[in-house]
Amino acid sequence: MKVAIASDHGGVHIRNEIKELMDELQIEYIDMGCDCGSGSVDYPDYAFPVAEKVVSGEVDRGILICGTGIGMSISANKVKGIRCALAHDTFSAKATREHNDTNILAMGERVIGPGLAREIAKIWLTTEFTGGRHQTRIGKISDYEEKNL
Repeated sequence: MKVAIASDHGGVHIRNEIKELMDELQIEYIDMGCDCGSGSVDYPDYAFPVAEKVVSGEVDRGILICGTGIGMSISANKVKGIRCALAHDTFSAKATREHNDTNILAMGERVIGPGLAREIAKIWLTTEFTGGRHQTRIGKISDYEEKNL
């Protein structure tokens, strides 16, 4: 598996934690920033490139972190083919993979701490899509997307 990861200025610390986790899990990743120091940056400038890498197949999944995770998830979900879920608990992280086949995880550094972020990311990275009745639902989303976006 190969993962693209990015954050805005509000998610740098958790981004670094998740990179350490992926090193431990021997998951290949591309760090797409930000290298923003103490300056403020705009989350869409990081969400869109990660989402585009996922859709193109250059990477399998993406992880996005900002202050709340909301801006990143909204932005990523504007890219056709993306199913980005905002998760701040382990149950949701697991369910988004098993039931929704999410391809991007968003988290908020101002909402959760680094320990929980690592747990969420580990579960999300290691959980597979269960398919079955859930595949039918994902198919309906994809069909709608094809016709309307």
